[in-house]
Amino acid sequence: MSDISLSASVRSNLLTLKSTSDLIGRTQDRLATGLKVNGPSDDAKIFFEAKALNDRASTLNEKKDGIDQAVSSVSVALEAVNAIDSIVDQLKGIAISAQSASTAAEFTELNSQYNSLISQIDNVAADASYQGLNLVNGTGSTLTVNFSETTTSRLTVSSVDLTNASTGLAITTGATLSATSLNTCAINQLDAAIATLSSKAKTLGSNVALLQTRLDFNQSYANELETGADKLRLADITEEGANLVALQTRQQLGISALSFAGQQEQSVLSLFR
Repeated sequence: MSDISLSASVRSNLLTLKSTSDLIGRTQDRLATGLKVNGPSDDAKIFFEAKALNDRASTLNEKKDGIDQAVSSVSVALEAVNAIDSIVDQLKGIAISAQSASTAAEFTELNSQYNSLISQIDNVAADASYQGLNLVNGTGSTLTVNFSETTTSRLTVSSVDLTNASTGLAITTGATLSATSLNTCAINQLDAAIATLSSKAKTLGSNVALLQTRLDFNQSYANELETGADKLRLADITEEGANLVALQTRQQLGISALSFAGQQEQSVLSLFR
């Protein structure tokens, strides 16, 4: 049995309808997904350019999470410094009060308060941990924050000893407030501790500010990369909607043209009957 032969006009109309149907399917996919490039087959160049931008944004967001945690780690240390500084201020107030004390009972009470507060310095320092890292309870610990995977840009924060050990604030405990000369010695120690705490607070505060700046930068940078990828891949919904209406109209016209072509062939056939 021989194949059915179609006239040139019918074949042309069928090809046009198939092309229009394919375009309608593509436009409907774009409207459904919101993307004009869904995969490499749509446009390999644009697809992989957008993928590279999104991959870079994803990496920056991973770094951003690490930076965000570092902000918390250093902020906890800074809060501990401020708390210890407040305790040292109280100690200095007690030492100054002792200078005007006149009885043994007063000295005893003031010494008790003084030594009790000193023990709280170590308690605060020991409690200032964040995810297992303590930046004020002794030296030897380090926080390293990498800002980028493509450069060596990073921040390293080394821990300090703000306990009342000889390597730390070294405030003398015991009956230190029983005489004016000893009061003066205690006040000198406290002033030195206050100066140390002020210095550490400035350093930690500077680190927090830098980390926050890099956190904001990474977030903004990642957003720009994602926006750039969207510009490459996102479909213009308004334009695609208009395209769909135009293609559906073209499809109806094609169906009508195919019908007319068939009618013409039937009219020719009727001449031979």
